[in-house]
Amino acid sequence: MTVRAGPGDGAGTGTGSAGGSDGGILAVDSGGSGLRVALGTAERGALARRSSRVPVRTGARGIDPQHLMALLAPLVQELSAETGVLRPATAVVGAAGLGTLGDALRAELPGALAREFGVRTTALAADAVTAYVGALGLRPGAVVAGGTGLIAIGTDLTAWQRADGWGHLLGDCGGGAWIGRAGLEAALRAHDGRPGGSAALLARAEARFGPMTGLPGLLYPRPDRPAVLASFAPEVATCAKDDPIAAGVLRDAARHIAESAAAVCPAGGASRIALTGGLVKLGDPLLVPLEGELARLLPRAPRVPAEGDPLDGAVRIATGLATGTLAPPSQEGLFSVEGPAHPV
Repeated sequence: MTVRAGPGDGAGTGTGSAGGSDGGILAVDSGGSGLRVALGTAERGALARRSSRVPVRTGARGIDPQHLMALLAPLVQELSAETGVLRPATAVVGAAGLGTLGDALRAELPGALAREFGVRTTALAADAVTAYVGALGLRPGAVVAGGTGLIAIGTDLTAWQRADGWGHLLGDCGGGAWIGRAGLEAALRAHDGRPGGSAALLARAEARFGPMTGLPGLLYPRPDRPAVLASFAPEVATCAKDDPIAAGVLRDAARHIAESAAAVCPAGGASRIALTGGLVKLGDPLLVPLEGELARLLPRAPRVPAEGDPLDGAVRIATGLATGTLAPPSQEGLFSVEGPAHPV
């Protein structure tokens, strides 16, 4: 892997030095629905976890490293008090949008983590990479990370291949925000009397958001718009049992998900496919058509349950970096390490 010298020496001004230092690991999962954090040791893994439902802001500079630190600092302080891990030497941050919106994060976050917590080695990973490692470890295959957004990532263990993950305005096809938006579009069609509308979805939308005439004003100004759209996806799944329009939305979502998986799955019989993220909670209305689409497009790649989630993946990577036992393929925009080299 390519490793550059870290910006700090681990002296850390924001934490003390007692209570477990060199073996301390910090894992972060930053996505459209908020921030999740785990703190622990390389020997024992994650000892405790915390979360914030506030997503990290994205602005003209991309993902805002200062806002990430503002959200992260109190969570780490709580975790330090609970676990006694006061100076995590190794941190792994998995962030949605890292590949396209991560320049400021790459430039500033390792230094901020070093100053605030004494971190000496920081790995920055696309959330798809942490999702992959959480779901499959480091084995060849493909993982679709579907929550608020959607990205597929595959590897033959020498390089990463990704598909979609372009955000709710340009892609994330089949993800939670995509499903929620399609469901609300069908509700608005019913409201207007246009073809393709769903009275069932209209009723659900009005119960959740109020009169449809107020929906644009409620939705468009919000910085967490993708999460708000995704919050309607469970309503689409509920209606899909009896409503053909809602069922069609989920069939289309399944097709998009399977197409992204097929685009990244490496050839060969050793490849496996896993789905991870909140989309799994939509249940059979999505998963049944998805199984059919995966069987059609990838008949030789078995579908396996995910072993863990993206935060579990960040913990795995942090543990591997701290102990010198695991390193995902390094690739610009997807995975990079700042700090001392590790014998992996």
